Amino acid sequence: MTVEPQIVNPDPTYPKAELMAPTTLGYLYVAAAVRPGRLPFVLPNRQRSALLKQLKGLARAVERLDDVVGVSIFRAIVMPPTARTSSYAKQHRSAFHVANYDVLVLVQTTSPATARALRTTPAFQALVEAMRSQSESLCIMAARNGKRIGDVDTTRQGLFLFNHFAAEDAGVMLQLWDYLAGWYEVETGLDNSVGLVPLEGEPADYAIVNWARWDENPLLHFWHQLAKKSFWRYVTPNLEANHAVAMPIYCRLA
Repeated sequence: MTVEPQIVNPDPTYPKAELMAPTTLGYLYVAAAVRPGRLPFVLPNRQRSALLKQLKGLARAVERLDDVVGVSIFRAIVMPPTARTSSYAKQHRSAFHVANYDVLVLVQTTSPATARALRTTPAFQALVEAMRSQSESLCIMAARNGKRIGDVDTTRQGLFLFNHFAAEDAGVMLQLWDYLAGWYEVETGLDNSVGLVPLEGEPADYAIVNWARWDENPLLHFWHQLAKKSFWRYVTPNLEANHAVAMPIYCRLA
């Protein structure tokens, strides 16, 4: 049964997002907190740079596996401290890990089943162990595509987003995502997005991890988003009303 979210301050300007059919691919999302710091802006770090260089070599071995479609490596540049101001996050600190990952890897495979199988391969395990050895915390999530506005282009540099949504009810969060994405389509020109949903039985802190991209300077993007009254009247209150928190991490291709 579909669980409907509670929508506060509804606005016909922001209809639910226009979605494409989900992809049939599988995904392995691996994210590490290496040296994230406490500032919103992620400053350069030698340890992180050395790890990213190592991961590029390890990723080539993963890409050679038969069921792998592609491997993308990202470095975080901005982590808005949204969990610090979220009522849900403050009240449920032990329910999920606050997303503070500064090194992120996304492996795309031919299907969700092959994503599960890939976890046991020596090439993938070597990549994970390299990240684990240099990180304070590590997230590994086998996923499928649950929601899609459009495919994310990784053939060129851009402003990439991995937005981690934790919620009291994952089903409500998945439905609420349609409304929030509708706001981003209207107000930020979002025309691509792949929502990563944990596979059934997969332990995960996040109901959905939204992967998206813009061709925009980060400062302009944040200004265009945060300066809008509708962000504070529509996006933030609806997360609060549905007992959820969004933890965005903005990235560049490494």
